[in-house]
Amino acid sequence: MSSRFFHNLPLMTLSGIGPTLAKKFHDLGILTVADLLLHFPLRYEDRASTHAINEVTVGEYTTITGTIIKNEIIPTRQRRMLVCHIQDETGIALLKFMNFNRGIQATLSTGTEISAYGEIKWGKNHPEMMHPQFHVQANRQTRAGNSGYPQTEPQERFTPVYPTTYGLTQHVIRKAIDNALLLLKRNPPVEILPESLHTAFLDVATALTIIHHPPLDIDINELTTGRHPAIKRFIFEELLAYHLSMLTIKLHNQKQHAYNLKPNQHFIQPFLAALPFTPTGAQTRVVKDILSDMAKSIPMMRLIQGDVGSGKTLVAALAALNAIENGKQVALMAPTEILAEQHFTNFSRWFAPLGIQVDWLSGRLTAKNKQRCLDKAQSGETALLIGTHALFFDKVEFTDLGLVIIDEQHRFGVNQRLTLWEKGIKNHHYPHQLIMTATPIPRTLAMTVYADLDVSIIDELPPGRTPVTTIVVSNLRRDEMIERVNQACQAGRQVYWVCTLVEESEAIDAKAAELLVEELRMRLPHLHIELVHGKMKSDQKQSIMQQFKQGEIQLLVATTVIEVGVDVPNASLMIIENAERLGLAQLHQLRGRVGRGTAVSHCVLLYQPPLSKIAKARLQVMRESNDGFIIAQKDLEIRGSGEILGTHQIGGANFKVVDLVRDQAMISDVQKISYSLSQHYPECAKQLIASWLPDREKYINA
Repeated sequence: MSSRFFHNLPLMTLSGIGPTLAKKFHDLGILTVADLLLHFPLRYEDRASTHAINEVTVGEYTTITGTIIKNEIIPTRQRRMLVCHIQDETGIALLKFMNFNRGIQATLSTGTEISAYGEIKWGKNHPEMMHPQFHVQANRQTRAGNSGYPQTEPQERFTPVYPTTYGLTQHVIRKAIDNALLLLKRNPPVEILPESLHTAFLDVATALTIIHHPPLDIDINELTTGRHPAIKRFIFEELLAYHLSMLTIKLHNQKQHAYNLKPNQHFIQPFLAALPFTPTGAQTRVVKDILSDMAKSIPMMRLIQGDVGSGKTLVAALAALNAIENGKQVALMAPTEILAEQHFTNFSRWFAPLGIQVDWLSGRLTAKNKQRCLDKAQSGETALLIGTHALFFDKVEFTDLGLVIIDEQHRFGVNQRLTLWEKGIKNHHYPHQLIMTATPIPRTLAMTVYADLDVSIIDELPPGRTPVTTIVVSNLRRDEMIERVNQACQAGRQVYWVCTLVEESEAIDAKAAELLVEELRMRLPHLHIELVHGKMKSDQKQSIMQQFKQGEIQLLVATTVIEVGVDVPNASLMIIENAERLGLAQLHQLRGRVGRGTAVSHCVLLYQPPLSKIAKARLQVMRESNDGFIIAQKDLEIRGSGEILGTHQIGGANFKVVDLVRDQAMISDVQKISYSLSQHYPECAKQLIASWLPDREKYINA
């Protein structure tokens, strides 16, 4: 992190870190000395508080002290084990080591006074510790061994425990951090915050020392919960740097030029007149925001949030028509082929009567058809090109791209979105961007991660939608669920049975779904049951989905490829198998496939007992709420900001110190300070961004 944090100093600069060890640190995302200094502890162990041997509790981590009364090596099936019997005034405990050498064995000789820290287990006759951390009395001379057990670490009240990876011990991490702190002490960091701000905080070196070596009198709970001034220093600074970077992006965008695309109603008016329904008030309001943006000579950067079924596709269609009636082309990017296909079907149906050419670019097109599609986009014959990641290819060129629409934007990385956006730069003019998501974003995330975007919310569902009743059922009641499916189909309704990911393999997932279809066809032979999954050919998937939409298929077994985009009003029941495996956002997306008609609809979350505490909490939220924004906030609280919405893909949102749930109370103040800092201390703002987000420049237009 700039010169003050040794941002450009490779980890191997530190003593004792060679290529092998550096590789293990790299697996944790620690590449520089700065990364190491900001690798904060997960928790702290109180090793100074000791217990008498007869007072220990099985399962607790604690420190015991005593004298080694016996030292023996016992053969086991795997290898030899060193066992030390220690005794205090109340009893005897055993310390066991599977990895040891002669030096360790000599250190733990009979008569040695020792304190040991570890998890208490109950052995045959005495309490035991396996692989404890230990410390011998200072008046004993010890020799370092190679077992990985630190036997002569200085005694501290609170010992930090760090996030780690295979082959990287806590002792090695602590030693590396101590070397980094020593380097920091020899090269005191430069203060880059203005005096009016930094005087309210501890200085950087002091704060880092407290975090990695808490003093004896500290309230350790304040440190672990982010309330101590030492950690608040870094929370504030990282949040501030991030908001400054987003503000820089927004200001940069406002300096760019775009063609002002004012509505002339050439296509929009007849399109609206042909609709069999009237857009909702929320849709009308959001479209007004979009058309106002597109009429300006700076590129639109607008995020549209709308719950499942709120009608974002119609909003996107009106934005596209505005660009097309101004002589511009439109690119619409979707995360999956099945959603891209559905968009192609809908937009073709809507736009064909207007004489507008819509094309779909898929990785599965034949070479001849793909080239024909590329030629039509390059010549300008295609007004709207729809596709998935295929739109990023260098061969995809446009005559005059005026609008880029990204659907389910959080599924794309920053570089991908940037690549597509850059295809529209012409004569120093940039295309407008419309970004959509059916995954509601908690306000805390929206204020931070998407602070560079203007946000519109479609907070109204079209009339006629019925709330979906959600129930949570054990897989032990599977027979009842199959009968419930039978009853729904006999009543003329259609059913989804979602077979969720079994392993991190689409092929294995598809195989599990095939087995489920066989089971259901055997149990319900009178029903028309079909399967759709991500490994099927595009035309085959499309054919099955069309049959289901037309009512020819009664029960559709599917993997999570049907998560977004499929609209079948007659489907009134969904069963989601292994629901405990999915996050709230995905469960809510899947549930949104039913309840699209007037019939009472149900979603059954079928789980495999026993449930973990987090899984219980997730499924309970699904039972209690149909509001996507409430669900998103609960998901953020349960899982944290690092997992929800793929925020790690959004440049800079993979925070080192900040926890958006824990630290959300600071965001509003930080936003205000970032505006003031950018105006009055621009050099300081640049240093902060460079310090925390050195690679941010590449995302400037993301």
